Amino acid sequence: MRAAAEAAGPMKITAIEAVTFRKDLRIGGNSGGADGAEFFWVRLHTDRGITGTGETYPYSQGEIGALRDYARQILGRDPRDIDGLWRSYYHNMAMRNAGGSDMRVLSAINMAQLDILGQAAGLPLYRLLGGKTRSRVRVYNTTTDYWAINGMKMGPDTLAIARFLLDRGITAMKIYPFSARDNYLSNQELDRGLKWIRDIRDEFGMRMDICVDLWGRFDLPSAIRIAKALEPYNIMYLEDAMLMNNAQSYARLAQETSIPICMSETLATRYEYREFFELKACDVVMYDLSWCGGVSEAKKIADMADAYFIPTSPHTCGGPLLYICSTHLSAAVPNFLIMESNYWKYTHQFPRFVANAPVPENGSVAPPEEPGIGAGIRPELFSSGDAIVETIARA
Repeated sequence: MRAAAEAAGPMKITAIEAVTFRKDLRIGGNSGGADGAEFFWVRLHTDRGITGTGETYPYSQGEIGALRDYARQILGRDPRDIDGLWRSYYHNMAMRNAGGSDMRVLSAINMAQLDILGQAAGLPLYRLLGGKTRSRVRVYNTTTDYWAINGMKMGPDTLAIARFLLDRGITAMKIYPFSARDNYLSNQELDRGLKWIRDIRDEFGMRMDICVDLWGRFDLPSAIRIAKALEPYNIMYLEDAMLMNNAQSYARLAQETSIPICMSETLATRYEYREFFELKACDVVMYDLSWCGGVSEAKKIADMADAYFIPTSPHTCGGPLLYICSTHLSAAVPNFLIMESNYWKYTHQFPRFVANAPVPENGSVAPPEEPGIGAGIRPELFSSGDAIVETIARA
């Protein structure tokens, strides 16, 4: 990255824009109720005429407010100073309770900086991250009611969904089979959720890898019950069994089960992951590039995980820039396991916004070769009024 920055030559950030999208935006396909855009973009303009775009989600008004607060720290900076700008922003945020909208905006700014650097150097993002360690990135499909596949829902259509994915070369899926009441899991709910998994195993054997996401809904005793009940089914990992704010409890869970424990798109920066590594509290690291501090911070998290021989599995169910940047990073890091994708998003939503969102072939994707992120943002978004541009600050 340092050589690319020097080759690119000096420049300055001259303007900052927020790009949101019409609330009534309608996108084709049966989305089960998910429509429009839950993400927004940050654009950084430079005195060299290069514009970089970053992305975060889902609370754009809070994030745009944070962008206004930090704009004067960003204007006039050289966008090539990736770590320098990150450090100064993070320090000011951390001294005022780091996280939330501030962290999500930092993630988008970092993504936009790397987009600028890649364009200026004439290199795709994965080259700035050390180059490829693999040519293709294996993906799983997140299956939810709000991103339904052709109107099908897990439970009534479990086998039809699994067959649909396998027919398209997708051999892994993430599901949400367990629901809680007051953080407690009843025997009836446990059995209902296990039925989804039994059905997949009975019909398809080990052809379909299964990830189970609990979305932080359970207490420790229920999380242990679920993990132990899942052990006979050889799932890929159990994700976010509890809220993420107690590494000691996750260490206990990891000790109690042979199921790999995955943590967590909700954590940000290497500093928050450190304790989970030290306590042996996770077996798979999941980060979200638009929440964790950005692309360069995700690379640092992955490198730290690699020192513990822990693989990574990026969370990507936000917008298209997150998905594309995660593909670049997944192609680069050595300790990659599998990356999230969603059929409705790459089939219907993402193509409305960008031209180069990778579509899985034989269960895997590859990053674009264009300089920077290489998303191919569609210019008609701006001429049609679908995109709403707000100038946050200008030098």
